[in-house]
Amino acid sequence: MMPEAEKLHEAVYPSTDDLDRELDVQECSPEMVELYAQSLREIVEGEIVRGTVLEIKNDTVLIDIGYKSEGTIPLREFQTLSGEFPIKVGDAVDVYLDQKEDSDGLIVLSREKAEKIKVWDDIRRSYEKGEVITGTILGRTKGGLMVDIGVRAFLPGSQVDLRPVRDLDKLIGKSFPMKVIKLNQRRGNIVLSRRELLEEERRALKDKTLQSLQEGKVIRGKVKNITEYGAFIDLGGLDGLLHITDMSWGRVSHPSELFVVGDEVEVVVLKFDRAAERVSLGYKQRTKDPWEGVEQMFPVGSRVRGKVVSLTDYGAFIELAEGIEGLVHISEMSWTQRVKHPSKVVSVGDPVEVMILDVDQVNKRISLGMRQTEPNPWLFVEERYPVGTRVEGTIRNLTDFGAFVELEEGIDGLIHVSDMSWTKRIRHPSEVLKRGDKVEAVVLHVDKTNRRISLGLKQSQPDPWQSRVPDKYRVGMDVRAKVVRLADFGAFVELEDGVEGLLHVSELSHERVAKPEDIVSVGNELTLKIIKLDAEERKLGLSLRAYLDGQSEPDGSADALLRRRRRQDHREEEP
Repeated sequence: MMPEAEKLHEAVYPSTDDLDRELDVQECSPEMVELYAQSLREIVEGEIVRGTVLEIKNDTVLIDIGYKSEGTIPLREFQTLSGEFPIKVGDAVDVYLDQKEDSDGLIVLSREKAEKIKVWDDIRRSYEKGEVITGTILGRTKGGLMVDIGVRAFLPGSQVDLRPVRDLDKLIGKSFPMKVIKLNQRRGNIVLSRRELLEEERRALKDKTLQSLQEGKVIRGKVKNITEYGAFIDLGGLDGLLHITDMSWGRVSHPSELFVVGDEVEVVVLKFDRAAERVSLGYKQRTKDPWEGVEQMFPVGSRVRGKVVSLTDYGAFIELAEGIEGLVHISEMSWTQRVKHPSKVVSVGDPVEVMILDVDQVNKRISLGMRQTEPNPWLFVEERYPVGTRVEGTIRNLTDFGAFVELEEGIDGLIHVSDMSWTKRIRHPSEVLKRGDKVEAVVLHVDKTNRRISLGLKQSQPDPWQSRVPDKYRVGMDVRAKVVRLADFGAFVELEDGVEGLLHVSELSHERVAKPEDIVSVGNELTLKIIKLDAEERKLGLSLRAYLDGQSEPDGSADALLRRRRRQDHREEEP
C-alpha cells in the first residue's frame, strides 16, 4: 500500500495486539472515534455503501468500505463517455456490495451496479413526483426512439412533439427534457414523453397569451403551418389564422410567396373570440392602405409604367405601385391584333406602359389600356383606304357569310358572300376562295367607329349586266339557252357566262304543267324568246311557249312531248 493508505488503514483497523489492549478513547481524536465506530457496523450484501479510494494500480481500483478487508473494482467502471477516468486516491465513492468475501478473502464491489441502482432510484423519484429529467436520443427503434437517461428508455414517436415528426433521425444525438410516464423496474421498462412536457408549457403560455390579447394589438408570433388559404401563427400556446387576403395589399397567389414555416412575424389582432379562443390576424394592416388617395395618384388619362404580375384568360394584371394593381383587359391590348390570350402580347415580369382608363377606389379596381399609349391606326383608315380604292390582301379566314382579307397587320376587310360574283349565286365563300389566297378587291365602305371595312371581289371586274346585256339582248329576241338548275316555279337557264334568265313554269307550255321536270331537264338546250328584260334589277324573263307560238308545232315540241307523256301515264293506269 501507499504510505497514506497504510496510515489510514492502521488508524481504522488496529493490529490484533493493539485490540488486545484496552483502547483509551479519550486519547483519540474525534475523527478516529468516528472511523472506529464505522468499522464496527454490520454491512449487508446488495446495498450501496460509501467507500474510499486507497489505491489505483494495474487497471484496478482498491476501495475501502470500512470492513475487515478491502474490495477491488476494475478501473473501466469509472470511465466516462468521453473516455476519461475522473478518480484519484482519497476520493469517496458509492459502490455496490456484491459479496462480503470471495475466494481470495476480498469483498466484491461494483461501481456500475451502484450507478444503475442510483439511476433507478432517481428515475423512480422523478416518476412519482412528476419531475423532469434530461435524456439524450441514441437512435431509432420500432415505434419511436431509444433514449439514454442513465439507463435505456423508450420515447414513442407520438410523444416526441406536439405535432408528428416526419424525420426522427434529425433528433439523434440531441438532448431534451422529458417526463417518465410509465415505469416497470422489474422488466426494465421505462416510457418517456416529451409531448406531455410541451403541452404543459403550451397551456401555461396559452393562459398568459389569452390574458394579454386584444383587438388592434400588434404582437409577435411564429409561422406554424401554411395552407392554400393562409398561415397559422403560434402566438404563444395559441394559434391565430392569418388569411391570405390579409397578408398584403397587393396580389398574393399563395402564402408561401411571403412566409416560411418557422418565420418570426409581427401581426395585428383583427378579431378575437375569447370564448371560442379564435384569433384572426392581419399582416398588411401594419401599414397604411395604399388605395387611399389612389385617384390623385393615378388620374384618369395619365400614362404610367408598371410590371405584369399575373395573367388570366381575360387580361393581364399590372402592378402600378406596392399593393396597387390594375387590369388591362384583353380588348385593350392592341388596336390591330386580335389577341386570343394575353400571353401572346406580354409575360409575367414584363415592364409595360399603360394608360389609366378608370379608377374605382371603393372597389379597389383600376382599368388600364395598353393600346391607348400608341396611335389608333383606325383613325386614319379612311385616308388610307378611301371608298372605290382597289386593294390587295390575303384571305385570313372564311365564314358562312364571307371572307376576311388582311390588308395590313391588324387591318382586315370583309368580302361578303353577296359581293363575290356578279352572276353566280355563291352559297359559301369556299366555292370561290380559300385561306391564304391573294386577292384584289375594291373598298366599298369604311366604318372607323366600329372598325369595319367592306370589300367587293366582283367589283374588281366589269358587271356584265351593265356592260353587255343592255346592248346585246332585247325583248322579243329568240336566244339559245341551257338549263342549269330547276326550281318548283321554273327553270334557270344560262344565255352566256355570267348571264342567266328564268323560264317560268307557266311559260313552258300552253297546257298546265305541274313541275318543270315534266318538260325539261338540267343540261337541255332550248330556243327561247325574251319576254322581259331589266338590267338594273338583273332580271331576264324567257318563254318556250312564246317561241313555239311563232313556229309550226314539230313532233318534238314541248306540247307534243307533254301529250305523249300523259297518254303513256293513262295506259299504265288501265287494268
